[in-house]
Amino acid sequence: MSSATPSVPRLFGFIAGSDGPWRVERITPVVGEPVPPATRISVVADAAVELPANASWSLRGITSNERYVEREEKTTLVAKQEGLGRPAATRAALIPIRKNAAWWALTQDERRAVFEAQSQHIAIGLKYLPAVARRLHHCRDLGPSEPFDFITWFEYAPADSAAFEELVHALRSSPEWNYVDREVDIRLALDPA
Repeated sequence: MSSATPSVPRLFGFIAGSDGPWRVERITPVVGEPVPPATRISVVADAAVELPANASWSLRGITSNERYVEREEKTTLVAKQEGLGRPAATRAALIPIRKNAAWWALTQDERRAVFEAQSQHIAIGLKYLPAVARRLHHCRDLGPSEPFDFITWFEYAPADSAAFEELVHALRSSPEWNYVDREVDIRLALDPA
């Protein structure tokens, strides 16, 4: 006899338009093309394919296994990171990224070397836990029509805004970001219910 495990959503949609709990404070193209303007964003689990009539754009991504993380790093990350949806975390950043063909031409171990040995991506992120929570979504796995390879959703309290700015600055200054050919930084605030 087996017991059914509740299904955890893996597919997420980020729907931009005039509805949604997250108010867009700014949309900044960091590298490459911007996304169209929007005033609100909804994060939807098990995202529907059809957009609501008032949506201006949407992005999709799936959660997956950690691809460049070693066991000790994963254990440390899990121990330090807090979940999304914390009441004090009323600020968010939606950051979709596309990496160039040179990145995807590297082997898995070569990408790991750039990701951590050269760029210290995990080590940098650990400095900002548990203040900043995040969930990484893979878009490339959904097919070639996706405009980005990854979408990262970050949440943090207003008091941790400066720490978040330090985090993104450190990551963008790393050798890994030489492989980014499109990045948009979307900052959001959760309005009181």
